[in-house]
Formats: sequence, structure tokens, C-alpha cells
Amino acid sequence: MTPLLKKSILLLGLLLLGAAAPRAQVRFETGSTDALHEKALHSGKPVFIDLYADWCPPCRRMEREVFSKREVGAFMEQRFIAAKYNVDKSTGRKLMERYGSGSIPLYLIFSPDGELLGRITGATDAETLMANLQRILDHAKKEP
Repeated sequence: MTPLLKKSILLLGLLLLGAAAPRAQVRFETGSTDALHEKALHSGKPVFIDLYADWCPPCRRMEREVFSKREVGAFMEQRFIAAKYNVDKSTGRKLMERYGSGSIPLYLIFSPDGELLGRITGATDAETLMANLQRILDHAKKEP
């Protein structure tokens, strides 16, 4: 086997492994917060914001083990406009300064008109995340 063929096979194998990696079932918006707000107002859905960092192991675990699950994707799509912002970039940094406690991952839940309904800090399993989000939504419905 020639060195070029060996390299080609290795590259193909790496590409196939990358293709087999879990993909997020949750469809996160990445546009501006103004566009997000507009979409929420138009749909009537509350907003879920994931504040994360590439260097954060719990953030990567959530992406790999929770947001990749089909049931989490269906839950989120039915109930929220979901977005994610890196805290090391401008929008994420500003959101963290305004609403954060210094710990990530941080999940912010806003009404369609922009009122903060709740926040969840830290990594968890899919069932607990969905239960906590539903609790925030249920509490928001009870308030006048």
C-alpha cells in the first residue's frame, strides 16, 4: 500500500467518524438577540438561551449527552425558540454580565416579550433539564 493510499484511507476514516458523531437535535439559533426577540414575538414561544464556552467540560457534556437527544430536541422545538451564545464572544459576554452568576453552563428562559422567567445553572441529565424547564413554564403561566 502506498503512503498516499494510507493517508487517503486514514482521512476517509476520520471523516466517517466525524459524520457519526452525535449531532444536536436541538436547533439553536445563533443570530442577534434582536432577531431572536422578533422570532419569539412572532411565534409566541418563550426563549431558551444556552450560555456556554468551548473550553467548558460540562457545556460540552450537555451538547453531547443532552442536546443531542431526540426527545430533548422535540421538547425544545415544541416549547421554545432556542439560542446559544459563547460567553467568550460579545453577545454571550453581555448576557452573562447582565444575567449570569459567573458559572456556566447557564440557561436563561425569557418570555416572548423579553421578561426573564428563570435560569438554570450547571449540567444535568435530559429528564431533569426538561422537568426544570417545564416547571419554569408552568410557574410563568400561573403569574398574572
